[in-house]
Amino acid sequence: MSTRLKDDRELLSKPGDTILETLEHLRMTQVELAERMGKKPSKIHDIITGKEPITVNTALQLEKVLGIDSAFWLTREIKYRETLSRIEQEEALEECKDWLKMQPIKELKSHGFIKSERPNAAMVEECLQFYGVASTMQWENIYVLQYASTSFRRSPVHQTALGSMAAWLRIGEIIMQKLSLPLYNKDGFKDVLGKLKKIVRQHPEDYAEQLQQSCISVGVALVYTISLPKAPISGATRWMGGNPLIQLTDRYKTNDQFWFTFYHEAAHVLLHGKKEVFLEDFEGYTQDEKKEKEANDFASRSLLDPCFVNDVPEGKVSENDIIRIARKYETHPAIVVGQLHHLKKVPYSFGSEFSIKVVLDDIIRGDKEIEK
Repeated sequence: MSTRLKDDRELLSKPGDTILETLEHLRMTQVELAERMGKKPSKIHDIITGKEPITVNTALQLEKVLGIDSAFWLTREIKYRETLSRIEQEEALEECKDWLKMQPIKELKSHGFIKSERPNAAMVEECLQFYGVASTMQWENIYVLQYASTSFRRSPVHQTALGSMAAWLRIGEIIMQKLSLPLYNKDGFKDVLGKLKKIVRQHPEDYAEQLQQSCISVGVALVYTISLPKAPISGATRWMGGNPLIQLTDRYKTNDQFWFTFYHEAAHVLLHGKKEVFLEDFEGYTQDEKKEKEANDFASRSLLDPCFVNDVPEGKVSENDIIRIARKYETHPAIVVGQLHHLKKVPYSFGSEFSIKVVLDDIIRGDKEIEK
Protein backbone atom coordinates (compact mmCIF):
# COMPACT_ATOMS: atom_id res chain seq x y z
CA MET A 1 0.00 0.00 0.00
CA SER A 2 1.31 3.47 -0.88
CA THR A 3 2.18 5.99 1.84
CA ARG A 4 -0.57 8.29 0.58
CA LEU A 5 -3.24 5.61 0.96
CA LYS A 6 -1.98 4.75 4.45
CA ASP A 7 -2.21 8.43 5.39
CA ASP A 8 -5.68 8.74 3.83
CA ARG A 9 -6.93 5.77 5.84
CA GLU A 10 -5.39 6.99 9.11
CA LEU A 11 -6.71 10.53 8.64
CA LEU A 12 -10.22 9.42 7.69
CA SER A 13 -12.58 10.54 10.44
CA LYS A 14 -15.45 8.22 11.39
CA PRO A 15 -18.88 9.50 12.47
CA GLY A 16 -18.03 7.85 15.78
CA ASP A 17 -15.32 10.48 16.33
CA THR A 18 -18.04 13.14 16.34
CA ILE A 19 -20.14 11.06 18.72
CA LEU A 20 -17.19 10.82 21.13
CA GLU A 21 -16.57 14.58 20.93
CA THR A 22 -20.25 15.24 21.64
CA LEU A 23 -20.28 12.80 24.57
CA GLU A 24 -17.24 14.54 26.04
CA HIS A 25 -18.93 17.92 25.67
CA LEU A 26 -22.08 16.62 27.37
CA ARG A 27 -20.07 14.72 30.02
CA MET A 28 -21.89 11.55 29.03
CA THR A 29 -20.40 8.03 28.94
CA GLN A 30 -20.93 5.46 26.21
CA VAL A 31 -22.81 3.30 28.72
CA GLU A 32 -25.21 6.18 29.47
CA LEU A 33 -25.67 6.84 25.76
CA ALA A 34 -26.56 3.18 25.28
CA GLU A 35 -29.13 3.37 28.08
CA ARG A 36 -30.70 6.55 26.70
CA MET A 37 -30.87 5.08 23.16
CA GLY A 38 -32.12 1.68 24.34
CA LYS A 39 -29.15 -0.17 22.84
CA LYS A 40 -26.52 -2.50 24.24
CA PRO A 41 -23.14 -0.88 25.07
CA SER A 42 -21.46 -3.25 22.58
CA LYS A 43 -23.74 -1.91 19.84
CA ILE A 44 -22.78 1.68 20.67
CA HIS A 45 -19.10 0.67 20.63
CA ASP A 46 -19.51 -0.86 17.16
CA ILE A 47 -21.20 2.33 15.87
CA ILE A 48 -18.44 4.52 17.30
CA THR A 49 -15.66 2.36 15.85
CA GLY A 50 -17.37 2.23 12.45
CA LYS A 51 -18.09 -1.49 12.51
CA GLU A 52 -21.80 -0.74 12.40
CA PRO A 53 -23.27 1.98 10.13
CA ILE A 54 -25.52 4.75 11.39
CA THR A 55 -28.97 3.82 10.10
CA VAL A 56 -31.97 6.14 9.76
CA ASN A 57 -33.35 4.78 13.04
CA THR A 58 -30.01 5.32 14.83
CA ALA A 59 -29.73 8.86 13.42
CA LEU A 60 -33.20 9.70 14.78
CA GLN A 61 -32.21 8.32 18.20
CA LEU A 62 -28.96 10.33 18.22
CA GLU A 63 -30.97 13.44 17.36
CA LYS A 64 -33.16 12.95 20.42
CA VAL A 65 -30.34 12.05 22.83
CA LEU A 66 -27.49 14.29 21.63
CA GLY A 67 -29.55 17.15 20.18
CA ILE A 68 -27.90 17.05 16.74
CA ASP A 69 -30.13 16.79 13.67
CA SER A 70 -30.53 13.30 12.15
CA ALA A 71 -29.67 14.65 8.68
CA PHE A 72 -26.20 15.57 9.96
CA TRP A 73 -25.54 12.01 11.14
CA LEU A 74 -26.81 10.44 7.91
CA THR A 75 -24.75 12.80 5.75
CA ARG A 76 -21.70 12.17 7.93
CA GLU A 77 -22.19 8.40 7.59
CA ILE A 78 -22.65 8.51 3.80
CA LYS A 79 -19.54 10.64 3.24
CA TYR A 80 -17.47 8.41 5.52
CA ARG A 81 -18.58 5.19 3.83
CA GLU A 82 -18.06 6.66 0.36
CA THR A 83 -14.54 7.86 1.17
CA LEU A 84 -13.68 4.57 2.87
CA SER A 85 -14.94 2.61 -0.16
CA ARG A 86 -12.84 4.74 -2.49
CA ILE A 87 -9.74 4.12 -0.38
CA GLU A 88 -10.44 0.38 -0.28
CA GLN A 89 -11.01 0.29 -4.04
CA GLU A 90 -7.78 2.14 -4.70
CA GLU A 91 -5.93 -0.24 -2.39
CA ALA A 92 -7.41 -3.15 -4.35
CA LEU A 93 -6.44 -1.53 -7.65
CA GLU A 94 -2.86 -1.11 -6.47
CA GLU A 95 -2.72 -4.83 -5.80
CA CYS A 96 -3.73 -5.43 -9.44
CA LYS A 97 -0.78 -3.65 -11.03
CA ASP A 98 0.67 -6.97 -12.19
CA TRP A 99 -2.51 -7.46 -14.25
CA LEU A 100 -1.43 -4.49 -16.35
CA LYS A 101 1.49 -6.55 -17.65
CA MET A 102 -1.03 -8.62 -19.60
CA GLN A 103 -2.57 -5.56 -21.24
CA PRO A 104 -1.43 -3.93 -24.51
CA ILE A 105 -0.94 -0.62 -22.72
CA LYS A 106 1.14 1.01 -25.45
CA GLU A 107 -1.49 0.34 -28.12
CA LEU A 108 -4.43 1.30 -25.88
CA LYS A 109 -2.70 4.60 -25.13
CA SER A 110 -1.75 5.30 -28.75
CA HIS A 111 -5.35 4.75 -29.85
CA GLY A 112 -6.75 6.93 -27.07
CA PHE A 113 -8.46 4.29 -24.94
CA ILE A 114 -6.43 5.07 -21.80
CA LYS A 115 -4.47 8.18 -20.75
CA SER A 116 -2.51 7.26 -17.60
CA GLU A 117 1.26 7.37 -18.04
CA ARG A 118 2.34 5.12 -15.17
CA PRO A 119 1.33 1.57 -14.22
CA ASN A 120 -0.55 2.49 -11.06
CA ALA A 121 -4.02 2.25 -9.56
CA ALA A 122 -5.29 4.98 -11.89
CA MET A 123 -4.21 2.99 -14.94
CA VAL A 124 -5.84 -0.17 -13.56
CA GLU A 125 -9.08 1.76 -13.09
CA GLU A 126 -8.90 3.15 -16.63
CA CYS A 127 -8.38 -0.34 -18.04
CA LEU A 128 -11.33 -1.70 -16.06
CA GLN A 129 -13.49 1.16 -17.37
CA PHE A 130 -12.30 0.38 -20.91
CA TYR A 131 -13.42 -3.24 -20.49
CA GLY A 132 -16.63 -2.23 -18.71
CA VAL A 133 -15.99 -4.51 -15.72
CA ALA A 134 -15.81 -3.86 -11.99
CA SER A 135 -12.70 -5.89 -11.23
CA THR A 136 -9.97 -8.05 -12.74
CA MET A 137 -11.95 -11.10 -11.62
CA GLN A 138 -14.89 -10.08 -13.83
CA TRP A 139 -12.42 -9.38 -16.65
CA GLU A 140 -11.09 -12.93 -16.40
CA ASN A 141 -14.57 -14.43 -16.16
CA ILE A 142 -15.72 -12.69 -19.35
CA TYR A 143 -12.67 -12.33 -21.56
CA VAL A 144 -10.62 -15.36 -20.57
CA LEU A 145 -12.93 -18.08 -19.28
CA GLN A 146 -15.77 -17.22 -21.67
CA TYR A 147 -13.77 -16.43 -24.82
CA ALA A 148 -10.63 -18.53 -24.40
CA SER A 149 -11.49 -21.19 -21.80
CA THR A 150 -10.15 -24.64 -22.63
CA SER A 151 -9.67 -23.65 -26.27
CA PHE A 152 -6.52 -21.73 -25.37
CA ARG A 153 -3.18 -23.42 -24.80
CA ARG A 154 -1.84 -22.06 -21.52
CA SER A 155 1.85 -21.11 -21.46
CA PRO A 156 3.76 -17.98 -20.38
CA VAL A 157 4.10 -16.93 -24.02
CA HIS A 158 0.45 -17.47 -24.89
CA GLN A 159 -0.72 -16.05 -21.57
CA THR A 160 0.65 -12.62 -22.47
CA ALA A 161 -1.45 -12.69 -25.64
CA LEU A 162 -4.69 -13.03 -23.66
CA GLY A 163 -4.66 -9.35 -22.73
CA SER A 164 -4.26 -8.32 -26.36
CA MET A 165 -7.02 -10.73 -27.41
CA ALA A 166 -9.35 -9.32 -24.76
CA ALA A 167 -8.55 -5.72 -25.71
CA TRP A 168 -9.13 -6.45 -29.38
CA LEU A 169 -12.49 -8.09 -28.67
CA ARG A 170 -13.50 -5.22 -26.39
CA ILE A 171 -12.74 -2.62 -29.06
CA GLY A 172 -15.15 -4.47 -31.34
CA GLU A 173 -17.83 -4.44 -28.63
CA ILE A 174 -17.41 -0.70 -28.07
CA ILE A 175 -17.87 0.03 -31.77
CA MET A 176 -20.88 -2.30 -31.95
CA GLN A 177 -22.56 -0.49 -29.05
CA LYS A 178 -22.61 2.68 -31.14
CA LEU A 179 -24.39 1.04 -34.09
CA SER A 180 -28.14 1.20 -34.63
CA LEU A 181 -29.01 -2.41 -35.40
CA PRO A 182 -32.35 -3.94 -36.41
CA LEU A 183 -33.24 -7.48 -35.40
CA TYR A 184 -31.07 -10.11 -37.04
CA ASN A 185 -32.62 -11.36 -40.29
CA LYS A 186 -31.11 -14.70 -41.31
CA ASP A 187 -32.78 -14.87 -44.73
CA GLY A 188 -31.88 -11.24 -45.32
CA PHE A 189 -28.24 -11.98 -44.49
CA LYS A 190 -28.18 -14.87 -46.97
CA ASP A 191 -29.57 -12.52 -49.61
CA VAL A 192 -26.93 -9.92 -48.78
CA LEU A 193 -24.13 -12.47 -49.15
CA GLY A 194 -25.34 -13.23 -52.67
CA LYS A 195 -25.57 -9.56 -53.67
CA LEU A 196 -22.10 -8.82 -52.29
CA LYS A 197 -20.51 -10.85 -55.05
CA LYS A 198 -20.79 -7.81 -57.33
CA ILE A 199 -18.75 -5.79 -54.84
CA VAL A 200 -16.24 -8.65 -54.57
CA ARG A 201 -15.85 -8.64 -58.35
CA GLN A 202 -15.60 -4.87 -58.82
CA HIS A 203 -13.93 -4.05 -55.49
CA PRO A 204 -14.86 -0.33 -55.58
CA GLU A 205 -13.10 2.24 -53.40
CA ASP A 206 -15.89 2.19 -50.82
CA TYR A 207 -16.12 -1.64 -50.70
CA ALA A 208 -15.61 -1.68 -46.90
CA GLU A 209 -18.36 0.85 -46.26
CA GLN A 210 -20.77 -0.89 -48.64
CA LEU A 211 -20.07 -4.24 -46.99
CA GLN A 212 -20.57 -2.82 -43.51
CA GLN A 213 -23.84 -1.07 -44.33
CA SER A 214 -25.21 -4.14 -46.13
CA CYS A 215 -24.57 -6.27 -43.03
CA ILE A 216 -25.96 -3.70 -40.60
CA SER A 217 -29.18 -3.49 -42.66
CA VAL A 218 -29.97 -7.13 -41.77
CA GLY A 219 -28.89 -6.95 -38.14
CA VAL A 220 -25.30 -8.16 -38.49
CA ALA A 221 -22.78 -5.91 -36.77
CA LEU A 222 -19.68 -5.82 -38.97
CA VAL A 223 -16.86 -3.79 -37.43
CA TYR A 224 -13.28 -3.13 -38.49
CA THR A 225 -10.61 -2.82 -35.82
CA ILE A 226 -6.87 -2.47 -35.44
CA SER A 227 -4.73 -5.60 -35.30
CA LEU A 228 -2.80 -5.76 -32.02
CA PRO A 229 0.83 -7.04 -32.14
CA LYS A 230 0.48 -9.85 -29.58
CA ALA A 231 -2.87 -10.97 -30.95
CA PRO A 232 -2.72 -10.62 -34.75
CA ILE A 233 -6.25 -11.98 -35.24
CA SER A 234 -7.69 -11.68 -38.76
CA GLY A 235 -11.33 -12.07 -37.74
CA ALA A 236 -13.77 -13.17 -35.07
CA THR A 237 -17.44 -14.02 -34.73
CA ARG A 238 -19.65 -14.03 -31.66
CA TRP A 239 -23.16 -13.01 -30.66
CA MET A 240 -23.88 -9.95 -28.54
CA GLY A 241 -27.38 -9.22 -27.26
CA GLY A 242 -29.20 -11.15 -29.99
CA ASN A 243 -27.12 -9.84 -32.90
CA PRO A 244 -24.10 -11.48 -34.52
CA LEU A 245 -20.86 -9.49 -34.36
CA ILE A 246 -18.28 -10.02 -37.10
CA GLN A 247 -14.99 -8.31 -36.33
CA LEU A 248 -12.34 -7.97 -39.05
CA THR A 249 -8.85 -6.54 -39.42
CA ASP A 250 -6.77 -5.86 -42.53
CA ARG A 251 -4.05 -8.18 -41.28
CA TYR A 252 -3.28 -9.83 -44.62
CA LYS A 253 -3.64 -6.62 -46.66
CA THR A 254 -5.05 -8.26 -49.83
CA ASN A 255 -8.59 -8.36 -51.20
CA ASP A 256 -8.70 -12.14 -51.70
CA GLN A 257 -7.78 -12.75 -48.02
CA PHE A 258 -10.16 -10.01 -46.84
CA TRP A 259 -13.17 -11.43 -48.67
CA PHE A 260 -12.36 -15.01 -47.74
CA THR A 261 -12.14 -14.04 -44.05
CA PHE A 262 -15.45 -12.19 -44.24
CA TYR A 263 -17.31 -15.12 -45.84
CA HIS A 264 -15.63 -17.49 -43.40
CA GLU A 265 -17.01 -15.46 -40.48
CA ALA A 266 -20.39 -15.21 -42.17
CA ALA A 267 -20.46 -19.01 -42.25
CA HIS A 268 -20.02 -19.14 -38.49
CA VAL A 269 -23.05 -16.85 -38.15
CA LEU A 270 -25.21 -18.98 -40.42
CA LEU A 271 -24.04 -22.48 -39.54
CA HIS A 272 -22.90 -22.50 -35.92
CA GLY A 273 -24.16 -21.82 -32.38
CA LYS A 274 -24.94 -18.44 -30.88
CA LYS A 275 -23.00 -19.24 -27.70
CA GLU A 276 -19.77 -20.01 -29.54
CA VAL A 277 -16.82 -17.69 -30.14
CA PHE A 278 -14.61 -18.09 -33.20
CA LEU A 279 -11.17 -16.47 -33.40
CA GLU A 280 -9.20 -16.74 -36.62
CA ASP A 281 -5.40 -17.00 -36.76
CA PHE A 282 -4.89 -16.48 -33.02
CA GLU A 283 -1.77 -18.38 -32.00
CA GLY A 284 -2.38 -20.67 -29.04
CA TYR A 285 -6.11 -20.91 -29.68
CA THR A 286 -7.40 -24.41 -30.45
CA GLN A 287 -10.14 -24.28 -33.06
CA ASP A 288 -12.95 -26.71 -33.75
CA GLU A 289 -11.50 -28.27 -36.90
CA LYS A 290 -14.83 -29.53 -38.20
CA LYS A 291 -16.52 -26.14 -37.90
CA GLU A 292 -13.51 -24.34 -39.32
CA LYS A 293 -13.57 -26.65 -42.36
CA GLU A 294 -17.29 -25.98 -42.78
CA ALA A 295 -16.60 -22.24 -42.68
CA ASN A 296 -13.71 -22.56 -45.14
CA ASP A 297 -15.80 -24.62 -47.56
CA PHE A 298 -18.66 -22.12 -47.32
CA ALA A 299 -16.31 -19.21 -48.05
CA SER A 300 -14.74 -21.02 -51.01
CA ARG A 301 -18.13 -21.93 -52.53
CA SER A 302 -19.53 -18.45 -51.97
CA LEU A 303 -16.64 -16.69 -53.67
CA LEU A 304 -16.09 -19.08 -56.56
CA ASP A 305 -18.03 -22.04 -57.97
CA PRO A 306 -15.95 -25.19 -57.26
CA CYS A 307 -16.48 -26.17 -60.91
CA PHE A 308 -13.94 -23.51 -61.89
CA VAL A 309 -11.20 -26.16 -61.54
CA ASN A 310 -12.51 -27.72 -64.75
CA ASP A 311 -11.44 -24.56 -66.55
CA VAL A 312 -7.92 -24.59 -65.14
CA PRO A 313 -5.53 -25.89 -67.81
CA GLU A 314 -3.19 -28.75 -67.09
CA GLY A 315 0.40 -27.65 -66.68
CA LYS A 316 1.36 -24.00 -66.52
CA VAL A 317 -1.40 -21.49 -65.72
CA SER A 318 -1.09 -18.11 -67.43
CA GLU A 319 -2.33 -14.67 -66.46
CA ASN A 320 -4.80 -14.82 -69.35
CA ASP A 321 -6.21 -18.04 -67.87
CA ILE A 322 -6.86 -16.22 -64.59
CA ILE A 323 -8.63 -13.35 -66.33
CA ARG A 324 -10.71 -15.75 -68.45
CA ILE A 325 -11.84 -17.79 -65.43
CA ALA A 326 -12.61 -14.68 -63.39
CA ARG A 327 -14.82 -13.31 -66.16
CA LYS A 328 -16.63 -16.61 -66.66
CA TYR A 329 -17.43 -17.02 -62.96
CA GLU A 330 -18.00 -13.29 -62.38
CA THR A 331 -15.44 -12.78 -59.64
CA HIS A 332 -12.22 -10.88 -59.12
CA PRO A 333 -9.01 -12.42 -60.55
CA ALA A 334 -7.39 -12.31 -57.10
CA ILE A 335 -10.11 -14.65 -55.83
CA VAL A 336 -9.22 -17.17 -58.53
CA VAL A 337 -5.52 -16.91 -57.68
CA GLY A 338 -6.27 -17.34 -53.97
CA GLN A 339 -8.26 -20.52 -54.64
CA LEU A 340 -5.50 -21.89 -56.86
CA HIS A 341 -2.97 -21.20 -54.12
CA HIS A 342 -5.16 -23.10 -51.67
CA LEU A 343 -5.49 -26.03 -54.07
CA LYS A 344 -1.72 -25.89 -54.72
CA LYS A 345 -2.30 -25.61 -58.44
CA VAL A 346 0.09 -22.63 -58.71
CA PRO A 347 3.04 -21.48 -56.57
CA TYR A 348 2.40 -18.74 -53.99
CA SER A 349 4.67 -16.45 -55.95
CA PHE A 350 2.22 -16.54 -58.86
CA GLY A 351 -0.51 -13.96 -59.43
CA SER A 352 0.42 -11.26 -56.90
CA GLU A 353 -0.19 -8.60 -59.55
CA PHE A 354 -3.93 -9.38 -59.42
CA SER A 355 -4.21 -8.61 -55.70
CA ILE A 356 -5.56 -5.28 -54.49
CA LYS A 357 -4.14 -3.86 -51.29
CA VAL A 358 -6.63 -3.68 -48.42
CA VAL A 359 -6.07 -0.94 -45.84
CA LEU A 360 -8.86 -0.16 -43.40
CA ASP A 361 -7.15 2.72 -41.57
CA ASP A 362 -9.60 5.39 -42.72
CA ILE A 363 -12.75 3.53 -41.73
CA ILE A 364 -11.18 2.40 -38.45
CA ARG A 365 -10.27 6.01 -37.74
CA GLY A 366 -13.86 6.96 -38.47
CA ASP A 367 -15.14 4.35 -35.99
CA LYS A 368 -12.76 5.74 -33.36
CA GLU A 369 -14.37 9.14 -33.84
CA ILE A 370 -17.76 7.50 -33.25
CA GLU A 371 -16.44 6.01 -29.98
CA LYS A 372 -15.49 9.45 -28.71
